[in-house]
Amino acid sequence: MAKDTEACGRCSMTVVVDAVDETADEQPHDPFGDDRIEVDQRDIERVSPEAWMGRLSTRVNEAVSRYVWGR
Repeated sequence: MAKDTEACGRCSMTVVVDAVDETADEQPHDPFGDDRIEVDQRDIERVSPEAWMGRLSTRVNEAVSRYVWGR
């Protein structure tokens, strides 16, 4: 017979919380510490297709607005 278990994810959350609590004696992880990768915003925008499309859609939107409203 299959074991009846809950499908809510509560068990996995308990395991994660327990794992984090076990390392409480150690120094907490600092996400803004020295060991991180920083990329300049301009570099990201230069290679990011999302940034290109964002700028393109802004320009198209402005052009269409000028055409529609006669400005």
